[in-house]
Parts: sequence; C-alpha cells; structure tokens
Amino acid sequence: MTTRRDRGERGALRLDPRLIIGIALIAGSTFGVWTLVSGLDDGVEVYVARDTLASGTRIQVDDLDTESVRLGASAQRYLVAGEFPEGGLVVARTIEAGELVPDASVDATDRAGLATVVVPSRGPLPADVAAGTRVDVWTAAERKGGGYEPPTVLVSGAEISGVIESEGMVSSGGASVEVLVPREKVAALLGALASGDAIDLVPARPTGE
Repeated sequence: MTTRRDRGERGALRLDPRLIIGIALIAGSTFGVWTLVSGLDDGVEVYVARDTLASGTRIQVDDLDTESVRLGASAQRYLVAGEFPEGGLVVARTIEAGELVPDASVDATDRAGLATVVVPSRGPLPADVAAGTRVDVWTAAERKGGGYEPPTVLVSGAEISGVIESEGMVSSGGASVEVLVPREKVAALLGALASGDAIDLVPARPTGE
C-alpha cells in the first residue's frame, strides 16, 4: 500500500548538483562573452584626415572624418571628436589622408609668421606666467649716464612657448622664457637684448578688458 509520505517524496523536486554546476558555468560563460564584446565596442571617437593636409593649412571640422578606435592611454595624444574650436585649427606638420590627427600636429595659432626668442628674466617670474600665457614685452633703454629711459611696450600679447628654469649654485633665481614674437619684431627685441636694455614680461590684459 502506497502511503501519502511515499507519494510526497516522489513528487518532490530533486535537483542534481551537476545540473546546478552546469547552469552556473553557462551563466558565467555568457557573462564573459558579453563583457568581451562590450570591451571591443569601448572605442574613442577621434578625428581622421579626410584628405592630405599640408602644413600651414587652416582646417575646419568639416575637413575631417571621425573614427571609433581603441587607443587606451594613448587616446590623449589625438584630437578627440567634439574638441574642435570654432575658429578652426592650423596644421603644424603634414597629415596624410586617413591618418589619425595627433593633438600636437595642430594649433589654434598660425605660427608661420612667428619666431621664438629666448628672453632672460631679471628675477623670479610671476606665478601666472607659464607656457601658453600671453605677455606684453616691455623694454627700457639704458642711459649712458646711468639709469633707464621710460619703458615702452615692444611686443604686445606675445605667447610664451616655454620656461627654462635656472640651474646651478650660482643662480639669481631668474629664468629664461621662450617667447613667440612676430618676425617683424625679432630684430628690435634682439637689439634690446644685445644693448643690455631692461626687459620685463608683464601678463597681457585679456581681450575685451
């Protein structure tokens, strides 16, 4: 005679441990594949030269295409889509068609008419003077009897391209500053340096002030 207890035991669901392990393995494999595919799609949109871009050419965003690429940490070396200034960019060196646009190969400033002149600072530089800063170059001619003439602005709004800190034990605490100067002003600035004129770099007033 079949008892009620026997029928309950036969009706109870018995899970095989091997079945549980199999389900877990399948779920884990599915998640791994999903993660891999997601990683493959994790690209960065960067600009690509549609045609060969010659050095000195001013380009607009319409001159470029975009492409999703996986660059990892090197992504910061390239011009990322969406980071294009309204005024356009100037090509600093030739970029071949289909080449990713390196950030260092374009600039917002046309440097073709500029020259770099190293100007020694007469003392410590202001904290806000660094590469990229715009400065006015003030000069004062030395008088024969001593002292200096009233200072005047020789170059307005010159961009600093670099700062060379003084080294060595016998340093006055000053620094040499690489200044981008219009070529027509180079002779006058070099003349002031050669004559021993007093030269100071003053942060330029922002446009509109």
